[in-house]
Amino acid sequence: MGEEDYYLELCERPVHFEKANPVNCVFFDEANKQVFAVRSGGATGVVVKGPDDRNPISFRMEDKGEVKCIKFSLENKILAVQRTSKTVDFSNFIPDSSQLEYTQECKTKNANILGFCWTSSTEIVFITDQGIEFYQVLPEKRNLKLLKSQNINVNWYMYCPESAVILLSTTVLGNVLQPFYFRAGTMSKLPKFEIELPAVPKSTKLYLSERDIAMATIYRQLYVLFLRHHSRTSNSTGAEVVLYHLPREGACKKMHILKLNRTGKFALNVVDNLVVVHHQDTETSVIFDIKLRGEFDGTITFHHPVLPARSIQPYQIPVAGPAPVTSQSPNFL
Repeated sequence: MGEEDYYLELCERPVHFEKANPVNCVFFDEANKQVFAVRSGGATGVVVKGPDDRNPISFRMEDKGEVKCIKFSLENKILAVQRTSKTVDFSNFIPDSSQLEYTQECKTKNANILGFCWTSSTEIVFITDQGIEFYQVLPEKRNLKLLKSQNINVNWYMYCPESAVILLSTTVLGNVLQPFYFRAGTMSKLPKFEIELPAVPKSTKLYLSERDIAMATIYRQLYVLFLRHHSRTSNSTGAEVVLYHLPREGACKKMHILKLNRTGKFALNVVDNLVVVHHQDTETSVIFDIKLRGEFDGTITFHHPVLPARSIQPYQIPVAGPAPVTSQSPNFL
């Protein structure tokens, strides 16, 4: 097949990193687009690579236990590491600054930290199972100042760094989503909204997981994308992606539905305002453009792929050893 037979390809300089194994743990920071490879808890090295980094960042940390989450602040000035469900450790990477670690414990009693997100070079949000805590980091004083907190039961969370919005999954089924917007030391609570489930679940256990949800900025508007494996209509021909528009002001509205016309496991990307849906079974991808005219029912616009399904252009990734590496990821929904 020639190049004209493919719509998608990897960038010219993809990030290479050692795969996860019992010794090496791999983390991805969605804000800085960095991959962390942490060997032996950091004792034998931490390597940080990003798509625009010619020179990876390398350093060592004292092994103080399993690393659950690790991220640099914006501009790579402060490193945050979560090793326990109660605390996050910080280290300054500022010239002429103390290298000693300092620690912040979550304020809410009996809460467990699910993770954290940097919203600026000195502001960070702890997400716990009982709410969120918004802090300012004071590197010269080696401590943190609580700016604002909100108590709410949380199942899981998602962060969109381009829009500085954190989405919290709440309620027993997990389908009521509570967004928060962060900017310049302020935290704003946006109206919560409910994801319509394909059918009323028979059991009262968590139904909607973070694997079903994505957030993306499309044509300068923030959308929440829900991969619905089973349609609400009995005559559906497969899974679909439902797009909810999440404005800064006003209620979240269901605006678009992308018809996949197939079932199985999927992965989502947004590239140049186009929604790309990858299908694992066929190793093909389809592209949607919500700016194009679709079928409008008075409330929602239904879209079909703009082009036939195609595979990603093959890419040879050099690896040590005989195991082949393909450009299709096993991490599908």
